[in-house]
Amino acid sequence: MGATLLEQWRKVAYNEQTDRGTLQNFWANYFNIEKGIYEKLLSEPDVEVKGTVKELAEKYGQDVLTMVGFLDGINDSLKTPNPIETMEEDTEVSLAFEKALLYKNMVAAKADWLYELPQWKEIFSEEELKALYKEQRESTTIRKEKKIGRNDPCPCGSGKKYKKCCGR
Repeated sequence: MGATLLEQWRKVAYNEQTDRGTLQNFWANYFNIEKGIYEKLLSEPDVEVKGTVKELAEKYGQDVLTMVGFLDGINDSLKTPNPIETMEEDTEVSLAFEKALLYKNMVAAKADWLYELPQWKEIFSEEELKALYKEQRESTTIRKEKKIGRNDPCPCGSGKKYKKCCGR
């Protein structure tokens, strides 16, 4: 049994041995393809696109491995995830996506070329898009509590230095 399609894709896409320029070109090209597929998907957001991995690759004019990369990327945003770990060329897959989830995942990935696609404006109002964006950004913000220094006034309000009061 050879490497699964997903393993083959990841070997190419995340190859540590590949020189940086080559990998950057690979991803720039991939992001462009991904954008094209999303433009089509988002222009008919309620149509479930499905077929075998090979059929979808043909539908979007891509090779199978590129399609596998796309399926890997969209999997967390689907109504029903595909069996991406084990899929073969003839595995039936679906691209039926949860609209809000997909948008938020694009924001989480900082993929502005995707979450700024004009097709989103046909799906959600400006307000909805702003709310989803904000929701996503806030869910990933880590707020650090301010550390109290030894010589700062004690937060208990005694007026003493922290080190002489609660910080002992």
